Amino acid sequence: MLRRLIFLGSALFLAGGLFAQTNPAPAAREKANTTVPNSPDWSEPFPPHHMIGNIYYVGSRGLASYLITTPAGHILINSNLKTSVPLIRESVEKLGFHFNDVKILLISHAHFDHDAGSAEVKKLTGAKYMVMDADVGVVESGGKSDFQYGDDATLSYPPARVDRVLRDGDEVRLGDTVLTAHKTAGHTRGCTTWSLKVREAGQTYDVVIVGSPNVNPGYKLVNNARYPEIADDYARGFRVLKSLPCDVFLGAHGSYYDMEAKHAKLSAGGANPYIDPEGYKAYVAEREQAFLAELQKQTAAAKKQ
Repeated sequence: MLRRLIFLGSALFLAGGLFAQTNPAPAAREKANTTVPNSPDWSEPFPPHHMIGNIYYVGSRGLASYLITTPAGHILINSNLKTSVPLIRESVEKLGFHFNDVKILLISHAHFDHDAGSAEVKKLTGAKYMVMDADVGVVESGGKSDFQYGDDATLSYPPARVDRVLRDGDEVRLGDTVLTAHKTAGHTRGCTTWSLKVREAGQTYDVVIVGSPNVNPGYKLVNNARYPEIADDYARGFRVLKSLPCDVFLGAHGSYYDMEAKHAKLSAGGANPYIDPEGYKAYVAEREQAFLAELQKQTAAAKKQ
């Protein structure tokens, strides 16, 4: 499998010029893929707003959080930093909803910038916390069992008990809304991409909320004793992402899908810019190319040792 990935990586690397011409990665997106911990925009407020259907943005400028509303209560995706919870709560209430109506808490993956506030959200709302199986241990240890960052005490956070362990393909239902959990591991062992259908102006749209396909600085894709199957998991994750029907492209960081620019267009009126199937395809293709190039580089370096 590894040899096949390396061969594919070489092919895509040689085709890099074509990708650069047809699917350029915006500067904001590249910045997001190399963001250092605790970037200022992670705590910078951003206007809460309606995106499409029953999905609302309630995160900061740099960290995405989504409120999905239903007649039976609401679903919150991503609690973000420990310090993010007051901002998320304020955003929810500015939109006219009650924070204590959040019944289910989900995350994109078990890194402190997406799940450190979960214990506080549970305390304030009583929400049921549902997490992909392979990320449960990290969440319940407050990040201490993470394969990459577990030894760094500065990246630990309050542990939170998981109420439901999810497995790949599981559904989360509340009211008239159904989300499907897709394991797209690699970034974390239980990294989760969410999909759901929404209705807007008489039309039905497929929404995909990408967990993270990014290879962080310092990640070992080759000879990783703590996560031996990491490269295979990334490869499988890209296969999953490419298989999902997507009309509306969202993600764990707004810069994955150029949220700021799209919000400006939304505010100006006209067609909903969050409906962006081609943007989704371009993003996944560019991130897969980056993964395969890094895998090829690390494989070559390992052979020289």
